[in-house]
Amino acid sequence: MIAAITLPRGGRTRLAPTPSGYLHAGNAFNFLVTERLARISGSTLVLRIDDMDAERVRPEYIEDIFLSLEWLGVQCDEGPSGPEEFHTKWSQHLRIHEYMALVDELRARGAIYPCSCSRIQFQEIQRTGAPHSCRTSPTVEVPLGTPWRSRMPNDTEVAIRQLNGTVELAEPATLLPDPIIQQRDTGRPAYQIASLSDDLKMGISMIVRGADLVPSTVCQLYLAQILRRDSFREARFHHHPICMDADGQKLSKSAGSGSLKAMREAGSAPTSLITAAEGYVDWLLADIKA
Repeated sequence: MIAAITLPRGGRTRLAPTPSGYLHAGNAFNFLVTERLARISGSTLVLRIDDMDAERVRPEYIEDIFLSLEWLGVQCDEGPSGPEEFHTKWSQHLRIHEYMALVDELRARGAIYPCSCSRIQFQEIQRTGAPHSCRTSPTVEVPLGTPWRSRMPNDTEVAIRQLNGTVELAEPATLLPDPIIQQRDTGRPAYQIASLSDDLKMGISMIVRGADLVPSTVCQLYLAQILRRDSFREARFHHHPICMDADGQKLSKSAGSGSLKAMREAGSAPTSLITAAEGYVDWLLADIKA
């Protein structure tokens, strides 16, 4: 047994894939690392599929998640057993009212504001430091379809609790300035609020993510702080390195040779992926013990 006592015991963690393409080795690494940490720490492993982005979701991508988990040998303790149960009992679209309740709470606290700027206009404001009138104007009448952004103060820090219990401080305004909370046109709650709401509802206490999602972690911790949801702020986080392709680029979801689907269809075994994940967890826990 490798330093199991250094991890929080008996908590809850989750896998949260997005069905916007076929899964790749980076997704597999996250699944395997998360599962091993869950087993070592005695945590419950929940499968949650983040399908809010309905325009990009396809039935074959949802099926690929279940086929990939079976191929990898990853077994979840809670969550849908297959696509049919996912659609009837677990889809995020069944919980939109819960997400919107948090959006309304943020609105009532004055923590979000309507912003009519396009993405390019907003990025230019951030780049130049030009006045942002949407952020400072009083909210009177908001046209239908206007997105809402979170107001991230420049002088605010949040605490990220690591697996070993240490705390790192980060500035939300620097890592993810004024993210969208309610989307343009569709009016749907955006990823940051849906993910936070689900983690709260499911009692998640350990979150394992790729390093590219550090800004999302910081954003969600800030939202939890505003909403006074202290259980999420007490959760432990680990951000592992992201997997790169041969050209040094972050892996993307596709049906190409790097997808788990292509590996399965070629008759490959997941041995190298499992070995890499086990080696990483052994290194991580030895580092925590030290």
